[in-house]
Amino acid sequence: MATVLLLRHGRTTANASGGLAGRQPVELDDTGRDQAARVGERLRKLPLAAVVSSPLIRCRQTLSIALPDVAVEVEDGLIECGYGDWEGQPLKELSKDPLWPVVQQHPSAVVFPNGEAMADMSARAIKAIRDWDARITAEHGAEAVWVACSHGDVIKAIAADALGLHLDQFQRIVADPASITAIRYTPTRPFLVRLNETGDLASVVPPKRVESDAAVGGGSGGGAV
Repeated sequence: MATVLLLRHGRTTANASGGLAGRQPVELDDTGRDQAARVGERLRKLPLAAVVSSPLIRCRQTLSIALPDVAVEVEDGLIECGYGDWEGQPLKELSKDPLWPVVQQHPSAVVFPNGEAMADMSARAIKAIRDWDARITAEHGAEAVWVACSHGDVIKAIAADALGLHLDQFQRIVADPASITAIRYTPTRPFLVRLNETGDLASVVPPKRVESDAAVGGGSGGGAV
């Protein structure tokens, strides 16, 4: 089967300000555009069979900078989780919500107010990736490599599935802005080939205050940016 490179979009204005963008039309900030340009230098060295994107503008912007001459196909199944009433809210305020510890410890039970269930997000994203991977394998062969640009929680859910983890464990996974997580599917099992690869060790430097809680939505990345 083919190998998919799950690319998280570059940093956005919402990431930088500590807000939860959700499906709002937030765009890349200057750091995010620089991240997209740098990851593009790496991706352009590969023979990409296809490039697929979430419909949200921050993903399409990332790809337009990273791979400006490549046709991009939009896949609704890769859209960000529908956080409902949480969208646009500061993460510092959301951390006081009674739903927050459930998101952290038991996300498979979470349904966001006027939004989406995290289990539904996981299921539709995994289906989208597996369907595309099967199609690309059929058209281009098992050696094909392709890119899917999406969002932090979506990529973490797909990676958790590849590792055979229950969704309740997906908060242990990190997907920084403009990172690549590579998965190779086979007839019997997926292989996680890369996880949160940025080519930049700055992302492994922890912030001044290390939190046990996962960054809902994916966060702005580790270290100073």
